[in-house]
Amino acid sequence: MCSDKTQDNSENRRENDRQPEVWFAALHHSTRILDQAIVYATVKHSGTFRKGTSIPYIVHPMEVAAIVSGLTDDQDVMAAAVLHDVLEDTGTSHRELVQLFGKKIAGLVADESEDKREDRPAAETWSIRKEETIRRLKKSSHEARMIALGDKLANARAIELDQERSGDSFWLRFNQSDKDAQAWYYRSVLKVLQSDPELQGHPLLREFGERLDRIFADV
Repeated sequence: MCSDKTQDNSENRRENDRQPEVWFAALHHSTRILDQAIVYATVKHSGTFRKGTSIPYIVHPMEVAAIVSGLTDDQDVMAAAVLHDVLEDTGTSHRELVQLFGKKIAGLVADESEDKREDRPAAETWSIRKEETIRRLKKSSHEARMIALGDKLANARAIELDQERSGDSFWLRFNQSDKDAQAWYYRSVLKVLQSDPELQGHPLLREFGERLDRIFADV
């Protein structure tokens, strides 16, 4: 996301949109839905980086998919994990996702997507967007919650490492630099995920909680 997660390169985005033939052939070279999702997401996120870093953004959705593969062997869910940020961050339409990947995968991606309210500053809308995310997660399917866990655990791993390197000044790179607010959000997500009977007791959910305890130990 351009707000809390990515640095946007709008020129690259336009270039990717102008050259669909470059990725279209590769997209359909394989019949495996996960392979297609990886090709599509790689091109869509091309030229963008994790917020405040030089790490190509595609590394994040690939890590999310890897985490989700520890929760399920459902290729559709793993594909949705790879694609989970394309609606928010790349200008991709829901209709296009349905056409290319079907309603199930498009629906799971939509469940992971915020209304960015791009007509307003991202910092101004942070709280309402996160409140909406939590409300949506409470109503989400187990499949959508697996992707949410993958996303937030991948973030927590990166946050813990960056915080160890830079201290709390690390939070200044985000639209919401208030560590207390970030703690509220991540703990709220954890609480919802802990209510899912199929996630309770899973080592990945336990890892997520333990990392949050360390990250927000002083909050």
